[in-house]
Amino acid sequence: MSSNSLLLTLAEGTAVILAVLYLLLAVRQHILCWLCWIISSCLYLYVMYEAGLYMESMLQIFYIIMGFYGWSQWNSSGDQGSFQVNRWSPLNHLIAMVVILMLTFASGQVLELYTEAAMPFIDALTTWGAVVTTYMVAKKLLENWIYWFVIDSISIYLFVSRELYFTAFLFLVYLFIIVIGYRSWREIESTANETTL
Repeated sequence: MSSNSLLLTLAEGTAVILAVLYLLLAVRQHILCWLCWIISSCLYLYVMYEAGLYMESMLQIFYIIMGFYGWSQWNSSGDQGSFQVNRWSPLNHLIAMVVILMLTFASGQVLELYTEAAMPFIDALTTWGAVVTTYMVAKKLLENWIYWFVIDSISIYLFVSRELYFTAFLFLVYLFIIVIGYRSWREIESTANETTL
């Protein structure tokens, strides 16, 4: 095993651990989830670039920025528990899906024509879906968990195809945690609605 391969494996393994920690903390709505997110994203920037997943590597830059944004959004309420879980209207979901598909097609075409990117359209779909969904997490929108489930399911195939097995396993674990996160946030939303009645 070359030193570059060892470094890549170490970076991927550390990023996986921090990503799991992020998600477990996010389920509990703990603000330190964003610190784990930022560090994991820094590591994944390197991992995805080395794997030839250019959209995924650019996504990590966005994740780092959104990590700081999420931290500020969750911190702005002072008391972590006072930032309530919200929902989007069906129109917002329709707009989000149309935007994701349009950006996927456009960037997939660019990647296919001008780069040697691996799986450009799937890479673009998971990237643009994650961009929208990350915004949803920062805004504590309940439906973010559903979007993540779809994106992460597709991502498993993408990562296996690039032999990123630790990351593929991470995303498989994510699917289980996502279900728990959705149920937890839905319960928090229900409790908040009952107390306002």
